[in-house]
Amino acid sequence: AYLRELQVSKFIKYIVVGYVACTWKWWYYSPNTYKQLAVSRRRKRGLAEIPGSHRPQVFDFGWFIGSGDNTFFSGTEFLCKCLAPFLLQRFILLPLPFLFLGGFRTIFFTLFFAELLTNAHAFLVIATNHAGNDLYRFEYHCKPRTPTFYLRQVISSANFATGNDLLDFCQGWLNYQIEHHLWPDLSMKSYQSVQPRVKALCKKYGIPYVQHNVFYRLKKLVDVMIGDANMRKYPSAYERQEDLVLGDPSTSQQQQKLD
Repeated sequence: AYLRELQVSKFIKYIVVGYVACTWKWWYYSPNTYKQLAVSRRRKRGLAEIPGSHRPQVFDFGWFIGSGDNTFFSGTEFLCKCLAPFLLQRFILLPLPFLFLGGFRTIFFTLFFAELLTNAHAFLVIATNHAGNDLYRFEYHCKPRTPTFYLRQVISSANFATGNDLLDFCQGWLNYQIEHHLWPDLSMKSYQSVQPRVKALCKKYGIPYVQHNVFYRLKKLVDVMIGDANMRKYPSAYERQEDLVLGDPSTSQQQQKLD
């Protein structure tokens, strides 16, 4: 939302999107994973769940100035226990022997740019099939394994091209995002076999089944990120009320998913 409302040129927004893509794991996946670890630890100790445990947790630059969101963990804890050990191991300890053997600079920059590339690849095959002006967002979460849950997994996700082993491998089998959300425990090969049947079933009952080239989906995502497009809002009148968690409005305005 911040980038969408930022009063800067579109060129600057594209630069921000590039930065976000190349640091995707550091600012999004790491804090979210660490947050879920904190939530799991509280649950195991029998402590009450903190409100907002399902909300996304991104890297908070406010931590550097003594503020920021410390609901689940402090910035110091996250940096010292999660991000710093990874950065130390990857960019200092791993290339350190080459400081004496020669080639330290080459190894360091190879590792650094390889990490940026893997971040960009993860962003390309994960973020792009969760957003676009042809996908739906919802006001409330829904109960898992209900009819509403399964409908939402289809109409708020997108697939890429599928059915080819090499193509599937290059996309980490995340090109079967709809099937992954429907049945997160299925094997990757099972996604290949079930995908045509899911698509045919959706066509039979008039349920939107979105499937495009990965780079087409990237354009859709970027348009939403910079404010040129909006995701569709699912009409509340069409919701199956008994499936909804009405006391828990979705702060992300998206469906509850299994990612």
